[in-house]
Amino acid sequence: MDEEFDEQLLRGRVYGAELDEDLGPEPGRVYRELVGGPLDGQLLDVTDWDADMLECGAALITNLGRYGGGGRAHYEPRPGDPDRWDWAGDTA
Repeated sequence: MDEEFDEQLLRGRVYGAELDEDLGPEPGRVYRELVGGPLDGQLLDVTDWDADMLECGAALITNLGRYGGGGRAHYEPRPGDPDRWDWAGDTA
């Protein structure tokens, strides 16, 4: 698969779901949309997160980022729109 096709395949799916699982969100769960960066368009399940965790954002493991396998993509809540988390960069 090429990189553009990979990105389209992942849009709208839940971060961390296996490719053979149902890729969409589940009723009764709480999600944040990831915007920009390698996980753009994916949904992060934050159902069991407390307020402090939601305020901090997340460093999510991804093979699609700048550092390849095991690298992390950092996402932070968007000011004024906490349902969307913006990409803040990648780390190894």
